[in-house]
Amino acid sequence: VQLQASGGGLVQAGGSLRLSCAASETTRNRYTVAWFRQAPGKEREFVAGITWSGGRSYYDDSVKGRFTVSRDNAKNTLYLQMSSPKPEDTAVYYCAAGRPVLSSIGDPRMYYYWGQGTQVTVSS
Repeated sequence: VQLQASGGGLVQAGGSLRLSCAASETTRNRYTVAWFRQAPGKEREFVAGITWSGGRSYYDDSVKGRFTVSRDNAKNTLYLQMSSPKPEDTAVYYCAAGRPVLSSIGDPRMYYYWGQGTQVTVSS
């Protein structure tokens, strides 16, 4: 599976931005897909994930209520809608696919495939 993330850029705090992640093959019913992010000098952290088949979504507390993860099975595409972003959301955002158990959905070691990352910069 190859993943291609896109949609990053510069956005003002309080604005909105949508990230996309296109998968190279059908991931339906096979993988959980997720967004992670990494800011300079910090470890990669979980943002949001969604089970490809069941559509159950999970969020880190820092983005809950502001970000929405979704997927379009027909297009093999994962999305992250960022609403009311904050300067602390500035990071490189990565999409990933894997088969984590629920308790490990936020563990990057549970993901096999990674996109190349897209930079998101939130200005104050």
